Amino acid sequence: MDITGEVRIPASREAVWAALNNPEILHACIPGCEELEMHSDTEMTAVALVKVGPIAARFDGAVTLSELDPPNGYRLTGEGQSPAGFARMNAIVRLAAEGEETILSYTVDAQVGGKLAQLGGRMIDATAKTLSAAFFKELANQLAPVPETAAAGQPAPAATTAPGTTAPRRVVRAPARPAGAGGGRGIAWAALGIACVALVLAWRAFVESTAEAGAGLLGGTSADFNSAVLLLVVLAIGYLLGRQRASN
Repeated sequence: MDITGEVRIPASREAVWAALNNPEILHACIPGCEELEMHSDTEMTAVALVKVGPIAARFDGAVTLSELDPPNGYRLTGEGQSPAGFARMNAIVRLAAEGEETILSYTVDAQVGGKLAQLGGRMIDATAKTLSAAFFKELANQLAPVPETAAAGQPAPAATTAPGTTAPRRVVRAPARPAGAGGGRGIAWAALGIACVALVLAWRAFVESTAEAGAGLLGGTSADFNSAVLLLVVLAIGYLLGRQRASN
């Protein structure tokens, strides 16, 4: 399967070259990337969740950069493994300056095997093109000029590291997924509901036991009174849960 494409990026060739070798930017651009680790200035591993048609698979992959020609381009070779199959790629990336912008062109030769290969070349080709387009679109967004009003008060961008320099080993992981709005309140209301149900059951057991013993005021409580108490407690639980749902 061969894929070719070209994208215009609103940044200088040097900036694009540096971004293509920056683990933080690569992590943000790779669709479904959960973790990216730089082992050296030319080797990295990554974990990404990719959906191809009806199959969603988590790939553990390794990528090597070669034929380095900064800031004109390089070659990438990589392989990813997952329970659904494997994927291999050999890609050439070229950068050409055009004024203050950069034209990035790429040629990718990819092979897939395992269950993924059973989906058919058309679906795999369409998915590969979609993922490639998403990567380069996000790369362009990462390098787009920031308006002065929006840049005020923003932290400085992450330092870039290009091949040929010594950089510390870095691991970039996807941030923890934040809890949904009102999640803490939902748990609290659920706990309250469980406590109320437990209280109802305890009350009923106590009344029945005292009724069987025939002692005390509760022992003489009628079945209608017990039913009324249970109904009031259930209505209270329903009211509280209804308010909780309305507030979310």
